[in-house]
Amino acid sequence: MTELNVELGSRSYPIFVGGGAFELALAKMAELRSGKKKVFCIADAAVLKAHAEKLAEISKYAELFEIAGGEGSKSFPMLAEICSKLARHNADRKSAVFALGGGVIGDLAGFVSAVYMRGIEFYQIPTTLLAMVDSSVGGKTGINIPEGKNLVGAFHQPHGVFSDTEFLETLPVREFAAGMAEVVKCAVLGDKRFFEQLEKESKPLGPKHPYLAEAILKSCGLKAKVVAQDEFETSKNGGRALLNLGHTFGHAVENCAGYGNFLHGEAVAIGMAFAARLSKKLGKISDVEVGRIETMLKLCGLPVEVKASVFAENKSAPGNIQREESAEKLMRAMMRDKKTQLGVLRFVVVNAIGETETEEVPQDTVKSMVSEFLK
Repeated sequence: MTELNVELGSRSYPIFVGGGAFELALAKMAELRSGKKKVFCIADAAVLKAHAEKLAEISKYAELFEIAGGEGSKSFPMLAEICSKLARHNADRKSAVFALGGGVIGDLAGFVSAVYMRGIEFYQIPTTLLAMVDSSVGGKTGINIPEGKNLVGAFHQPHGVFSDTEFLETLPVREFAAGMAEVVKCAVLGDKRFFEQLEKESKPLGPKHPYLAEAILKSCGLKAKVVAQDEFETSKNGGRALLNLGHTFGHAVENCAGYGNFLHGEAVAIGMAFAARLSKKLGKISDVEVGRIETMLKLCGLPVEVKASVFAENKSAPGNIQREESAEKLMRAMMRDKKTQLGVLRFVVVNAIGETETEEVPQDTVKSMVSEFLK
């Protein structure tokens, strides 16, 4: 097992990666309880079922709240329900919440922790690859509303992250692939050698691949460095916003297709392919680099394109009409995105593999690219 730190001064915290990390989380629960603190665990019901024996000890130290792990749980009704449960169990400002599950559980539990009594202690126990390399690190929490993904949320850093890779052995193939989207994203946005190493591996990474733990650690390390430099995403250029590579278009895909039709990582992969092609359109990279990025995503079992019919209201309309209607729909969704400022779309564009920047892109250019991109 390996440890690294997210350096945020008095709010710095450790990330533990590898087999046995869950036992460290249990030890932390026991330590908190010994200090008379109330401990709560918001957990994905499916994870509890899949790892019943491994997770049985949680109930010794924490009050367990089981919820469904789908995107539908990231909602105001679920937020209110959990806050009410905490109040009924007499949770106070010294209480602590642990999130056990994927990104949905982490985002929701983190937001609960950020707003309950204006902020209580919070820990992450991610059980999916996507959560381990992305949402569990950095302190972004939130819920969805019909108008967009994560439009309601708060920055609330965890006190610790316990990424036990043994959980990944029961992860469905599609879920694992979705996590690889964020691994590839980290390599593309800031680590050329990491990307080249992924290309050199004789077979795609899987739950038991010998390079997996190092890949998770590299991804977390890169994100930790970026977060330490720009925690609240206030940098005018680059900074934490670079972590949004693939997310502007990806979030629009999720929103317009209906949450749940694409996994977050699948939408991000489509968004990365879009960003790569947009970068080529802007004259920043060549077809060769676009091809390398898309080839890597496809090797991981991820989509790099999407059909206009996915978003069209009239599925029987001619293809050109579906593309036009879908492009308009996706544009409206992107204009509502958190990264859009003063009506100007901002994208993370690729200057070279391992080198990215944020750039304002005219709406007409983006819409033209969307129309070209849709199949």
